[in-house]
Amino acid sequence: MRVRLTFILAIALGALAATGSSRADEWPSRPIRVMIPLSPGSAADVVPRIVFDQLSAPLGQPTVAENRPGASGTIGARAVATADPDGYTLLAHSTAHVISPSTVANIPYDPIKDFAAVAPLGNLPLVLVIAPSKNIKTVQELVALGKTRPITFGSIGVGSPIHLAFERLRLSAGFQEQAIPFKGAPEAVLEVMTGRVDVYYSPVSAALPLIRDGKLLALAVSSPERAATLPDVPTTQEAGYPNSAYQFWIGVFAPAKTPRDIVHKLNTEIQKALQVPGVREKLATLGVQPMAMGTEQFDKFVKDELKVNAELAKAAGLTPQ
Repeated sequence: MRVRLTFILAIALGALAATGSSRADEWPSRPIRVMIPLSPGSAADVVPRIVFDQLSAPLGQPTVAENRPGASGTIGARAVATADPDGYTLLAHSTAHVISPSTVANIPYDPIKDFAAVAPLGNLPLVLVIAPSKNIKTVQELVALGKTRPITFGSIGVGSPIHLAFERLRLSAGFQEQAIPFKGAPEAVLEVMTGRVDVYYSPVSAALPLIRDGKLLALAVSSPERAATLPDVPTTQEAGYPNSAYQFWIGVFAPAKTPRDIVHKLNTEIQKALQVPGVREKLATLGVQPMAMGTEQFDKFVKDELKVNAELAKAAGLTPQ
């Protein structure tokens, strides 16, 4: 009897392994939907589209990007969290994914338990910009001014990555601030250009043309390393403010119970796509810095980022709204 049970168990385990293998081999057999829970045209929208356009050919199926913004990205994210875990519905989200639990009340999902971390697409440095007419050339000069009166900064939402990046610098440097709310980045940038608002933390790709035209001055970048497209602009840490770096990243997620073989295959194909010269060139023009990670490594990174942003939100006095 014991021998028979062992034989049956071996057959069952073999069948399960074969099922998992065939599932990855057979997937995908229909189009893949990629939910982007942010507005069209933003860096967090453009980057996933570039990568998934490249993925269509090797996967042998179309990838269809769908924008579903609203409620700090939680509407689109919830749609993916509750979708069938079959590898045909994915989420492409930014750092906002790990900020929402600290800033959005009654969030309808758990960013860790309800998702499988698939792969990062890259880190996008934010550049702190100011109008040349302000006659401030360095972050140190800005901080000195901020110790005499509040620095006004363009905010496109309390608890957004841009807001938290500025809070991180403020907490490190110890200056006064006043958030000026805007509906979107274009309005914030315009007000900084006119000098009516002091500064704005912008994705490098959006600010680069204005910096090159002399309409904005770059003071520093938020990333731990300098931006390749702005090599002469220091990081905030290089400017002398420890623990001031902030990572604005974009990554891909799947519903939590998506088969692991499919998640790993997605990670492999995404990493291959990121190495295609045409894709690398497009991302480089946007200032995207590579973040090659396996699924387990990315999963740990996301968990660490959740903790980091929760601590930052608390230090900045933010509460779920």
